[in-house]
Amino acid sequence: MMITVDQITAANQANMDIARHLSTKTFAGFEKLVELNLAAAKALMTESFSHTQSLLSAKDAQQVVALQSGLVAPLAEKAVAYGRHVYGISVETSAEFTKALEGKATEGQKALGQVMDNLTKNAPVGSESALAVLKSALASSQNAIESAQNAAKQALAMAESNVTAVTEQALSAAAAVAKKA
Repeated sequence: MMITVDQITAANQANMDIARHLSTKTFAGFEKLVELNLAAAKALMTESFSHTQSLLSAKDAQQVVALQSGLVAPLAEKAVAYGRHVYGISVETSAEFTKALEGKATEGQKALGQVMDNLTKNAPVGSESALAVLKSALASSQNAIESAQNAAKQALAMAESNVTAVTEQALSAAAAVAKKA
């Protein structure tokens, strides 16, 4: 199999396009995180001044305790919402990388299959057993790659499920604390 200059140029251009696309997606994810952090900081500052004003206008210690206790659940909910936003941004951004890597892996497997086919067609007489071993090794490696990809997808799904469960537990605990106050 002869590789031409045009094929190398096309492959380099495709790789550059993927790098540009992933860089753009990474930067977009970073922009979203910056926007989220600015909005969270602004909200925190505004709410802090408002809460401080409420504390300063409290008539007695009981009212101060009630104001402080009433702050727990909303803060927990906001922290959870912030965490969900950050998680969503990271999942969205990493999905692009996963998609690109899976595409490249598929292209690589296809190219390797073509090389094997070409090698089989042009193999010298008597090398059939060596080619059979090579094909078997190739098939095994492709199966291992597919198994690893499936395991990674299952691990991601499990992590998402765990994050949801922990979030719900945190909200329940914060609500319970707020009710006791």
